Amino acid sequence: MSHMGFREELRSLTAAQKNTFLACFLGWSLDAFDFFLLTLCLKAIAADFHVGIKQIAEAIFWTLVMRPVGALLFGLMAERFGRRPTLMLNVIAFSVFELASAFAPSLGSFLVCRALFGIAMGGEWGVGAALALETLPASGRGFFSGVLQEGYVVGNLMVAAVYGLVFPHLHGQGMFTPWRVMFMIGALPAVLALYLRFKVQESPAWEAARDARVVQRVTRSGLAKLKEVLSYLPSFLFLIALMTMFTSFSHGTQDLYPTFLEKDHALAPGTVGFVVVIANIGALLGGICCGTLSERWGRKRTIVIAALLALPMIPLWAWSHSVASLAVGGFLMQFMVQGAWGVIPAHLNELSPGPVRAVFPGFAYQLGNLFSSRNSVFQTVFAGRFYGGMMNVVLSWTVVLGGLLVAAVTAWGPEAKGADLTVDGE
Repeated sequence: MSHMGFREELRSLTAAQKNTFLACFLGWSLDAFDFFLLTLCLKAIAADFHVGIKQIAEAIFWTLVMRPVGALLFGLMAERFGRRPTLMLNVIAFSVFELASAFAPSLGSFLVCRALFGIAMGGEWGVGAALALETLPASGRGFFSGVLQEGYVVGNLMVAAVYGLVFPHLHGQGMFTPWRVMFMIGALPAVLALYLRFKVQESPAWEAARDARVVQRVTRSGLAKLKEVLSYLPSFLFLIALMTMFTSFSHGTQDLYPTFLEKDHALAPGTVGFVVVIANIGALLGGICCGTLSERWGRKRTIVIAALLALPMIPLWAWSHSVASLAVGGFLMQFMVQGAWGVIPAHLNELSPGPVRAVFPGFAYQLGNLFSSRNSVFQTVFAGRFYGGMMNVVLSWTVVLGGLLVAAVTAWGPEAKGADLTVDGE
């Protein structure tokens, strides 16, 4: 799509649709900001708690492993009480737990805070995507899907920029050590709840269900709603398998990459921030471009092409020696990885039954995170055991396996491009 096409898509939205999309985009961006802050501060946190990188990498595991709990809890709330109030509570929750992480006095309490953060983080994607895609027109769904998903990348981009610009200049002690101050900054997204309260309207699909006197379906008990999710078990299992491959692919190329740059290449924090920023610009452009192309090529074909094109990017991304080459490799790798991801919000919501749309895609997504949650720990262990702590071989194999599996599972599964998301019924 051309630059003019981008503007036309945005201009086609009503004021209410623009506010809703902006809020959901920012919610996902700020959620990602708080998550990736941990991946950038691993080395500093490990030093503060006098442990190794592996012990702090457990915090990533606990965040990921608790995300399905949040997806289920907040998804059920969104079905019962509406998407908008649930998203407000969700934003406040992940901001509060981010702030609590800043004041954790020990490694154990820090891990607890990250697990609670994981619950809050797990709810945001499913509720936000349902609210956005149920509100937006179907004609530009691929484009909006790409932009929405890349809110995650924008969050990573923002935190990399803040880390590179701010972290080197922080010199506090005690409860105000540099990484703790960064986590305090990470609590600021709570302000977004006010925007949601005053500027965003409820999902038309959820409102229509209530107005049509089918509130009993929307507001019945969580157990009944969970049983309804399980009534679509074959589709649900497929989405879990798909998202396990996707989350392994993305987290495998993102979470330990800053540590790889610091340890394997001895780059300074400012330089690490620069490389990660360049990589995330590639991710942002890839998600939007591939999301838009999926309207023409189809969801499955676009994902498969992007996933397979990640493989030729491995040499530059993991085996370069100059900062410039690493930055180019990061740009190209994340263009492809997040290009595939840019199709996911539309693809998952189109494949999800209307009565459980706030629960179904988000819960499947986060269960995928659960099954891939020890990825960073495994990568660290394998690098230490077989490659003397050097991570380039492990990162390379992660891309090979991740890209091939994403392409294979996607090609095997169904597609429902253009499905009607404006109704909450079957």
